[in-house]
Amino acid sequence: MEDSGQLMPGYLRFVRGVIDSSDLPLNVSRELLQGSRVVDSIRSSAVKRVLKLLKDMAADEPEKYATFWKVFGPVLKEGMAEDYANREDIAALLRFTSTTSGSLEPTVSLSDYTGRMPEGQDKIYYLVAPALAAAASSPHLEAFRAKGIEVLLLGDPVDNWVVANLHEFGGKPLQSVAHGALDLGALEDEADRQAIEKAVSEFGPLLGRLKEALGGKVTGVRVTSRLTGSPACLVAGEPETEASLARRLRGSGLPSQPVLEVNPQHPLVARLNTEPGSPDFADWAHVLYGQAVLTLGGSLEDPAAFVGRLNTLLTGLSGRGRRSREPQAPPA
Repeated sequence: MEDSGQLMPGYLRFVRGVIDSSDLPLNVSRELLQGSRVVDSIRSSAVKRVLKLLKDMAADEPEKYATFWKVFGPVLKEGMAEDYANREDIAALLRFTSTTSGSLEPTVSLSDYTGRMPEGQDKIYYLVAPALAAAASSPHLEAFRAKGIEVLLLGDPVDNWVVANLHEFGGKPLQSVAHGALDLGALEDEADRQAIEKAVSEFGPLLGRLKEALGGKVTGVRVTSRLTGSPACLVAGEPETEASLARRLRGSGLPSQPVLEVNPQHPLVARLNTEPGSPDFADWAHVLYGQAVLTLGGSLEDPAAFVGRLNTLLTGLSGRGRRSREPQAPPA
């Protein structure tokens, strides 16, 4: 008979084989299979057998498993949402790219990651982006790279479902680096905490002006220690929905409640803080926001307006530079 889908779940649809059983009645039909406890038992045993074979392949023949993962990895990931009973076994089979990988090849297991976690790290950090290349270059990773903290990079569309259904592994909760305020727990330096506390006080008026200039584009603006080289980034502010999942569900390229985080150490942010009355302030605010949208992997609502603001600001800066280099007239 044609495959009825009752003997193997959808995420194992690449499996082919024959099941020999003397317990099935001769009068086989789709309706009978759907209501048979014998079929349910066969299905459960068959799934566990396949997952055990994959586990043994990953342990004994890692190169062969790597080849398998390249072809069927995205399909196997669907099991995180489809098969709650075997979720832990499926999670152990997952492979990811990470910030410590020498390439974008997915070779890191969750066991590998937790085994390398330094003392004091209590979370598994990850970042979901539209593509692995975008994840690897994301500004959200700057503080983690500076501190040597490994982050898993996820770039498949199905990865949204993986992180939505896999909340912890080995007793370690998963935490998105693009969601909420930066929380490194025991890994955060006291100097970082003091620097942020000082920046909150020093840049408080600027944060208010930025939020006002951006109108309803963001729900809040705050300083952060997440960034070391970029001026700003967007993070998800909603309490339960991961940024990339919200982006996928809404199709807009942005989380539903974005928060703009600014780097108080960046020269551009520091300059805006010292020039509160600048006539170009609103344009600079929108450029910061636009850059943050693009680095998140989102799309701008009005790209032409962004380019126009950027060109105007660059023209003004170049004109200011030319004026500063003009020879001064000798004193009378």
